[in-house]
Amino acid sequence: MEDNKKLGLGSVVSISVGLVIATSCLVSLGQGAGTIGVTFIGAMIIACLLNMTTVASLSELNALMPNTTGGLAQYTLACMGPFPTMISMVGGYLVCNILSCGVEASIFAYAMSQTLKLPIPSIGYTLIMTLIVMVANLFGVDMFAKIQDLVAYLLVGSMVVMGIIGAFKLGTGEVVSQPLTMATDFKSIVSMTAVAFWLFIGAEYVIPVSKDVKNAKRNVPLGMIIGLALICLVQSVMVLGFHNYTPWDELMNSAAPHLLYGENLLGNVGKIWMTLVAALAVISTQNSTVNGLSSICQGMAKMNMMPQVFAKTNKKNVPYFGVVFVSVFIFVFAFLSNDSSDAISFLILAGSVFWMVSYILAHIDVLILRKRLPKAPRSFKVPGGVILPSVGIAGTVYMILNISTDPQERLAIWGLTGVTFLVLAIYSFFWIKYKMKMPVFKSVPVEKVLAMESDLYYIVRKQRGMWR
Repeated sequence: MEDNKKLGLGSVVSISVGLVIATSCLVSLGQGAGTIGVTFIGAMIIACLLNMTTVASLSELNALMPNTTGGLAQYTLACMGPFPTMISMVGGYLVCNILSCGVEASIFAYAMSQTLKLPIPSIGYTLIMTLIVMVANLFGVDMFAKIQDLVAYLLVGSMVVMGIIGAFKLGTGEVVSQPLTMATDFKSIVSMTAVAFWLFIGAEYVIPVSKDVKNAKRNVPLGMIIGLALICLVQSVMVLGFHNYTPWDELMNSAAPHLLYGENLLGNVGKIWMTLVAALAVISTQNSTVNGLSSICQGMAKMNMMPQVFAKTNKKNVPYFGVVFVSVFIFVFAFLSNDSSDAISFLILAGSVFWMVSYILAHIDVLILRKRLPKAPRSFKVPGGVILPSVGIAGTVYMILNISTDPQERLAIWGLTGVTFLVLAIYSFFWIKYKMKMPVFKSVPVEKVLAMESDLYYIVRKQRGMWR
């Protein structure tokens, strides 16, 4: 069987890099570098190392419960029961992905309006793109499936080339004279790790393809870690390029730093180049988000974790309600952050908190299963016992507590995420108790969670009248 597995270490690295790099990362990169200068690279290294602990924990969970389509949802179900599972899945996954995709769409619209100069409000570009992606998905056309990898390579390749051109002062634009850094003390650098965190999330999306990877025990965790290290290197070179061609204050306040840098570096050619690549990247991201999240909603509805309307399909076998629902809310978040760098950075930081909570749960899941199933076979174990998961939890909690250097913005982010989680908690409690008819906080045995992968599990449960 091993011979049939096509993906090697190189494929895992390229998939993880392609999934992590997005245009919203460039906003976080611009914000962070614009705030403290080149020392932001230090914050990036810390955030990268913390994300490596998460990747290691998720690899161990995958080794214990391989080939689970729900991933984190199923790990948490086996460790803590349905209540935290629903909150983390809906809040840490659906809300966060829709929110971040809306921010991406907003950056795309701003870039298009700045480059094309047509008499169309920038939100109009978002509306057009959202409608095209939504209609294509409703007809079962997986837009850009074939060029998804190409787009990832174009974006990463463009960042590498433009970063090197900027770092070595090879651009056609004027070199800026400015200090390398505005802060060198450890506290300032560590306080920016929450901004840097956004640059590295998403590498774990490689885990579902682990069944097609040669020597998955070694190549999946190693590929994700190499991918994160490569991203850190590429982004660091970009920061050095920013220093030479883009004033820090302009960079910090830009809604599209990649556009600003492209223009300063290579004039109109650089601006058009970055607009084109970023446009392809955003369309590709939005397409995979609409496609992926509607399928996840369909799967959760099948598990009776969401209303049944999400499970219904049209003639093309597409979960149409999920496609429309996700598309509408992507547009709502794009509208909320339209043309405003402050709103964009606020929503990115809020999205980070949702994602951080789900990462904390992944570490807790590892610690629980280490205690509950110490002898269970694992093809991969996080080295160092409980140390790395504990460091991951402590570091991520620290980032949540220091999500922004502005106290008012920090309180607003905590308020938004707190209210969202409270609403989700109330919904989850009543839904699990009265609709799913399951104990709210009782963990589900691992073998039962694995059985949930089979359609027969749901048929039997409905026949017995356990679900209505």
